[in-house]
Amino acid sequence: MSVDNIPLARRLFGSREQTGWYFYDWANSAFSTTVVAVFLGPYLTGVARAAADATGFVHPLGIPIRADAFYPFVVSLSVVLQVLILPVIGAVADYTHLKKRIMGVFAYIGAIATVGLYFLNGDNYLLGGLLFLVANLSFGASIVCYNAFLPDIAAPDDRDRVSSIGWALGYLGGGILLALNLVFFLFSDRFGVSQIDAVRISLASAGLWWAIFALIPLAALINRQPRRQLPPGERYLTVGFKQLFRTLRKMPQYPQTLLFLVAYLLYNDGIQTVISLSSQFGSEELKMSASELPPLFLMVQFVAFGGALLFGMIARRLGAKRTILISLLIWTGVTIFAYSPLLATGQQFFMLAAVIALVLGGSQALSRSLFSQMIPQGQETEYFSLYEISERGTSWLGPLLFGLAIQLTGSYRLAVLSVGIFFVAGLILLPLVNVRKAILEAGNEVPEKV
Repeated sequence: MSVDNIPLARRLFGSREQTGWYFYDWANSAFSTTVVAVFLGPYLTGVARAAADATGFVHPLGIPIRADAFYPFVVSLSVVLQVLILPVIGAVADYTHLKKRIMGVFAYIGAIATVGLYFLNGDNYLLGGLLFLVANLSFGASIVCYNAFLPDIAAPDDRDRVSSIGWALGYLGGGILLALNLVFFLFSDRFGVSQIDAVRISLASAGLWWAIFALIPLAALINRQPRRQLPPGERYLTVGFKQLFRTLRKMPQYPQTLLFLVAYLLYNDGIQTVISLSSQFGSEELKMSASELPPLFLMVQFVAFGGALLFGMIARRLGAKRTILISLLIWTGVTIFAYSPLLATGQQFFMLAAVIALVLGGSQALSRSLFSQMIPQGQETEYFSLYEISERGTSWLGPLLFGLAIQLTGSYRLAVLSVGIFFVAGLILLPLVNVRKAILEAGNEVPEKV
């Protein structure tokens, strides 16, 4: 069949399985945007304050915790649990043909827990903490399996495109639901509900969105037989732990993959810090009002959709590694501009956020596809579990440096500039990665552009 005879939708989005795979990004991004990025943190903190004693502390399991610190501690605990559990889930998935089923089970556990946040009210902060713990852990577990499908559904030369489209649709889906929820929240009185009820409904809507659209990838993705068989006398749980330790011991045998992983952890830490703390910079340094920040969040979601597609097209010409380096140069420039006196108004910050959005999805999507080229066949889920927990396990470094800079200097501009260290580290380490050698060391086919 000639290219001209291939339907336009097939040329744009690829096979049916690839199209189905994209929609899991669309489905789960509702949790990242509506729940994690916007609504749950302030709301759960308010619930914890309502339950606090006269000194401002709550006492889960008898442990005194300041109410304002409860939500960050729950996030940290969920990360610790992911570090312990995700590699085992990855190894089990690699030894079975149940990768799609495992992904589906955790997707629906996470979605149901998210819907359960509707019942978070009054002073029941423990319910909110437990539900978020379950939802965030399930989110990470399903993402590990989802990412590990990438080598199954896309040839080496096609992975940058497929990964970029998936990431772009995630921004689009998350942005659409967030826009609907923000309109519902801001005009809740016209819908006859209080703002507290509007938040609870918005939180539950993210779980419903996740559950409904997860049906598409679960219908389209195909289970493959595992490339490795369970050794005699072993159980899936025990082999999962053993394989985790074997993987960690064997990582030095893939030095280029390990070097890329270190570079990624550093520059991605910078990316995550900018994402999580940019609103604080806008409100505290530039005195932007609370009404100015929601439109900024929405703009970032929709511009990032186009940015992910744009960088996917650039990668087809230059290769993923060179394209990521271009994005890191832009990220570095962003931190320098934010430090300079040229950034003085909320309107300028809005324009800077648009630049961030352009490189945001592309740098992350291409990092995912590039890593998929460097891991041994049959161990995709296992290695992506390390990718996921390493990303989350180091995500405290950037905020720590940001906080220390404010603590020592009192300057938000110096704090933002300090985050540029992570992008500079990526610019130093990533060129040292021999991508072609890494792919060959893993026993994979080298794509035309690397």
